Amino acid sequence: MVLTERPVGEVVPIEHARKANWSVLQWDKDDCAWMGLVKFDLLGLGMLAALQYCIDLVRVHTGEEWSLHTIPKEEASFYDQLCRGDSVGVLQVESRAQMATLPRLLPRRFYDLVTEIVLIRPGPIQGGAVHPYIRRRTGEEPITYLHPKLEPVLERALGVPLCQEQLMQMAMAVGGIDGDEADLLRRAMGSKRGVEKISSLKTKLFEGMAVNGITGDLAEEIYDKSMVT
Repeated sequence: MVLTERPVGEVVPIEHARKANWSVLQWDKDDCAWMGLVKFDLLGLGMLAALQYCIDLVRVHTGEEWSLHTIPKEEASFYDQLCRGDSVGVLQVESRAQMATLPRLLPRRFYDLVTEIVLIRPGPIQGGAVHPYIRRRTGEEPITYLHPKLEPVLERALGVPLCQEQLMQMAMAVGGIDGDEADLLRRAMGSKRGVEKISSLKTKLFEGMAVNGITGDLAEEIYDKSMVT
C-alpha cells in the first residue's frame, strides 16, 4: 500500500487490477522505495480473522472484553503446552521445525516466542545460529561476545546474531556506519539484487572495524556472522 499527499495517479502510474474495482501501481516495490514513496507491506492472514472470532466468543460466553493488545501474554498453562511441542493451530509455531524446537527452547515468556520464530528461518539455520543459541539458553554453553561493543546489541540474543535489526546495530556499533547506511545494508540483504550493494559497504565496514581494533580473522568472523541473518 502506498500513501501519497496528492491523488496517487498524479504521483505514480496506475492501472486496473484483475480484481474488479481494484487498482495497482505500475512500479514494483523496489522502485517505489527508491522513489521515496511512503510504502507499507500488508499481510492478509486468515489467522487474524480466527483471533477476532475467538475474541468475539470470549465476549459472548464470559463477558470479558479482549483486544489483540490485552490478550494475556504470560499464561503459564499455554507455555506448558508449547514446551510439549503441542502447537497445532498456533500461528507461526506450528511447523514441524517449530514443534521440534519448542521442547528444546522451553519458552516461558512472550519474548521467548519471538526468538523461537526468528530462529527457524533460512538465515539463522544456514548460519549455524540455532544450536548455539539453544545451548546458551539452556546453560550448556557460556554466553560470550565477539567484541565488548557488541554486548549491548546482542545481550537479549545471548550473543548470537539472529535478525536483520541486530545486523544494523552491529554495523553501527563496530563498523562506523550511520543509520542510513545500516538501513541500506538491511534492505540489500533482503533483495536478490543486493549483493552489489552489500559489497560496496563491506570496505567501509572493515575500515570502521579497524578503527575499533577489529581486524583479521575477528573482523571476518563478525562480518560472516552478521551476513547470515
